[in-house]
Amino acid sequence: MTTLINGKEIAQNLRNELKQKINSLKTKTGKVPGLAVVQVGDVAASSVYVKAKTKSAIEVGIEVFDHHLPEETTEAELLQIVDSLNNQDNVNGILVQLPLPKHINEQIVLDSIHPDKDADGFHPLNVGKLSIASHNDDNLLIPCTPYGCLIMLKGLGVDLSGKNAVVIGRSNIVGKPMAQLLLKESCTVTIAHSRTKDIENVCKKADIIVAAVGRPEMVKGNWIKKDAIIIDVGINRIEVETNGELKNKLVGDVDFNDASEIASAITPVPGGVGPMTIACLLRNTTIAFENKEVR
Repeated sequence: MTTLINGKEIAQNLRNELKQKINSLKTKTGKVPGLAVVQVGDVAASSVYVKAKTKSAIEVGIEVFDHHLPEETTEAELLQIVDSLNNQDNVNGILVQLPLPKHINEQIVLDSIHPDKDADGFHPLNVGKLSIASHNDDNLLIPCTPYGCLIMLKGLGVDLSGKNAVVIGRSNIVGKPMAQLLLKESCTVTIAHSRTKDIENVCKKADIIVAAVGRPEMVKGNWIKKDAIIIDVGINRIEVETNGELKNKLVGDVDFNDASEIASAITPVPGGVGPMTIACLLRNTTIAFENKEVR
């Protein structure tokens, strides 16, 4: 029987652990972690994400500093705000919500965040530390979505060592760091992407598939090895006809109905990877606080 990996439940457990840790840190230091959230403009999806992140942070005891800036904010003005936050003592984590308006270079802004306050784990220095670390150190600031995927995999109680893992997608945010995390668990890792030849047969050899390509229901059941583990990072909105009406539906990069007949474990969309991303953002902020105040 296929196991449905409940991201909501696992994320709640992580948040409960973080709340206890933050209470203990407050007793020890008299302080709590601080997270600065910077949003530029009013993209609806970004506002939803920021609201969810802020709510979760407050619930676990993290102090939130909200900076909602107008669409016309210049790159220089945004960099000035980030620099101010870099030097603000009670801010331990900085999150700049993406996407930014087109007139702002996202990479320049992300690179301007001090690596010790990099709540997303995207700074080149933190990416480099992840690459060269011999294992998944507790004090590393790791990109949130792939780390959330790893927590879900390890929560299955399966020995990952020696497993064949295929990561579909080579983005800096998910694909590449996911491959690094799996390598540290001693998996044999293949990164597949838009230029990969015969991708179906590449996937058929995988014990673990992490799909992060942004193409709705691309991975079909006949791509999947019997009893493989499927982590679906994709969040795609498609139109489906229901009772003669077209309605929006959220689907992943994997054809869930097909895959769930074959896989030993699979994440749903929604309710799988998404909640873990936010929980791991809170983890990074707490670790950044510990690195500064305790270690």
